[in-house]
Amino acid sequence: MAESILTDTPPARLLHRLAVLTVCLVWPLIWVGGLVTTYDAGMAVPDWPNTYGSNLFLYPYKTWLLGPFDLFIEHGHRLLAAVVGFVAIGLVAAAFWSEPRHWVRWLAIGVLVAVIGQGVLGGLRVVLSDRTLAMLHGCIGPAFFALCTAMAVVTSGWWWGDWTDSRTTPPRRGSLYSTLLLIVLSYLQLVLGAQLRHAPPTMSAFGFSHIVNTHVTVAVLLWVGTAIVWAVLRKCGNLTLSRPALLLIGLVALQILLGIGTWVVNYGWPTILQWVPQAGAYVVHSKGFGESIMVTAHVATGSLILAVSTMLALRIARARHRVSAE
Repeated sequence: MAESILTDTPPARLLHRLAVLTVCLVWPLIWVGGLVTTYDAGMAVPDWPNTYGSNLFLYPYKTWLLGPFDLFIEHGHRLLAAVVGFVAIGLVAAAFWSEPRHWVRWLAIGVLVAVIGQGVLGGLRVVLSDRTLAMLHGCIGPAFFALCTAMAVVTSGWWWGDWTDSRTTPPRRGSLYSTLLLIVLSYLQLVLGAQLRHAPPTMSAFGFSHIVNTHVTVAVLLWVGTAIVWAVLRKCGNLTLSRPALLLIGLVALQILLGIGTWVVNYGWPTILQWVPQAGAYVVHSKGFGESIMVTAHVATGSLILAVSTMLALRIARARHRVSAE
């Protein structure tokens, strides 16, 4: 009877739509948060939860929209985070109204608790003006994005539908473990990147170099890992698994290119790329809008890699479960 409930009684579409809306809001939230760090605008609004003494939602919109850019992105980051919080409340309500699986209800509660905790952490970063809290805030954001992605996957029509046929073979257990390893590597990359973005002026040259070298090494391992996972899943003949794996290969390649661009913008051309024309004469300038977008895109793409890896791992786990239950 329990198996029948799990496979034959999907919840109302509202829950999935709210989960997808959460995902669609959180990625721009990560973008704006990345811009806040790139522009060093974390203290553009020195108080919290108010904005210069005004209620967050009642702060004069003309002052916000027409004021300094650092105020615009910092206050905008707070407003967008508040919208995510309201959607998360609706997500929990919809889960308890229509979702038969208790663990999915708890997952919805986890999304709400996470967004509240992330908001409090961001506020404490402002109140205490603490660089470590800023780094922690930046590390938890991508994990929250992956959690929201998981909620969207397990409430989707794909999760409930019959998407197998005689031409497909079930994915092997090793493909699931390999994808879980991709999740670990992609999150490790985000943590290393956060350490570089929030590196204190007192960090030693050796420590900085060690983090950079580790960051580059893990990027190469991640790219190789995505290729291996795609090659294994392609043999299954299931496009709902092989296509996300192929997407991961492209995303990691893009991330590596953005990482090179980020290094050039911040520190100049690396020694290994001095053969590029005009590389030796390149001068590092104060970051303009285009350069800031490149740096922030590097952060946001890393979060997207983590989210797609999470989606792929859940799909593989579901495919294996469906086969074992038949």
